[in-house]
Amino acid sequence: MRNRLGLKQKELAEKAGVGLRFIRELEQGKNTLRIDKVNQVLSLFGYSLIPGKELDPYDIHENYFNKNVQVFLKNKSVLYGFIIDQVREGAEIVAWKFVSNSNAIEYGATKKEDLVLAIPHRDIERIENV
Repeated sequence: MRNRLGLKQKELAEKAGVGLRFIRELEQGKNTLRIDKVNQVLSLFGYSLIPGKELDPYDIHENYFNKNVQVFLKNKSVLYGFIIDQVREGAEIVAWKFVSNSNAIEYGATKKEDLVLAIPHRDIERIENV
């Protein structure tokens, strides 16, 4: 990729904030490189070696199920309410059924599914009890 962009090894090293030796070792495929430095170089091209950490679905089930919570989404929005169920594909939990605080009383009385929001598990950044 460096060659396609017309960058010399020294230029790439300077832009990434790493040493020239590191760039050479990276391009030669040395397998004892520091991950954080590899990510510094990759970030210049819009890539990351380490994807964002995903929450453990079983932790969510054990600590936040049927409790009043704040759900912080990766798009930076925050939802307030209750996680009431899980959505599975096979053995994997892929989403959570959520009822907002503003709909909680009505949902408790009617169990109307149109009051339930499905939040994909991959969209959740973190959860906190209220």
